[in-house]
Order: sequence, then C-alpha cells, then structure tokens
Amino acid sequence: MREQILTISGMTCGGCVNSVTRVLQALPGVQKVEVTLVPGQAKLVIDETRVDLPILKKAVTEAGFSVVG
Repeated sequence: MREQILTISGMTCGGCVNSVTRVLQALPGVQKVEVTLVPGQAKLVIDETRVDLPILKKAVTEAGFSVVG
C-alpha cells in the first residue's frame, strides 16, 4: 500500500467533492479516499499493483475535473 496525493482543480462545492470521492472509490486497488475542497486535493491509499497514477488521473478527468501536476 502507498499513499498518493492528487491536487485537483475545478472543484467548487461539496457536490464536486462527493463526485471525485465516488469515482476514485470505484477504482480497483483504491483502499481509502479523502477529498477536500480547500485545498483541492485527494489523499488516497492505493495498492500500486492494481492502480496507478495515470488511471487515477483519467478517472478524475472523466468526472470533469483536472489533476494538477
């Protein structure tokens, strides 16, 4: 297990936080998700043998938000 932090832009409300949380939790290999509006980020605990950074970024982008960096 490894901790991964994503900086996310485009979130403006609690509904956005819920959307990002939901899409990340749905990915295989994501064990824990904590998304905060300020600062816009997601703290995750992931199993890197099942999920990686490009998959995480794609999920966030497909939900309508951007991953910075």
